[in-house]
Amino acid sequence: IILRSINAGDAGTSGMLVFSSGSSSSGNSGALIVGTGAATIGRGGMMLLAVGSGTSGAGGSFQGSAGRSTVNTGGAVSLVSGEGTATSSGMISIQSLNAGLDGSSGMLVFSSGSSSSGNSGALELGTGTATDGRSGMILLNVGSGTSGAGGSLQGYAGRSTVNTGGAISVASGEGTVTSSGSITVRSINA
Repeated sequence: IILRSINAGDAGTSGMLVFSSGSSSSGNSGALIVGTGAATIGRGGMMLLAVGSGTSGAGGSFQGSAGRSTVNTGGAVSLVSGEGTATSSGMISIQSLNAGLDGSSGMLVFSSGSSSSGNSGALELGTGTATDGRSGMILLNVGSGTSGAGGSLQGYAGRSTVNTGGAISVASGEGTVTSSGSITVRSINA
């Protein structure tokens, strides 16, 4: 089944496609489900959401946002890779593409929103536990460059105008049978 708008002429834009459920005044609005079927012998179908390329102006944006609520918690956004019951689970990759000859690659921002009457949301970065193997590594790495000073790596605890500022804690891993892990802070050779 193919649903699409026909190509535009020499002057104009191609038609817009809208997939939406209607609004509701006294109940939940309808859900919108897009998915592929399961496969018994073979791979599950791929789902691709892609913005087309252009030759003028900025590239088209790709946006996804959960619902807003005026009386309760806003909707959640969940991005989960596929389970591998026999081997590994799937990878999730979030990255900006390489820059062209003149420009910089796109910035990545991972941040919780501000709050006017309560705590702002936490930002948690971690790997899962392993029963028969090593736990996953976390790597924070600044890329190399060929001009100017190298990029800096900075970390700050929170500021408070009425109480103690936030603490910074760096701890090595516990070794319940042997030694705990080491912590190394040093500058690289000149």
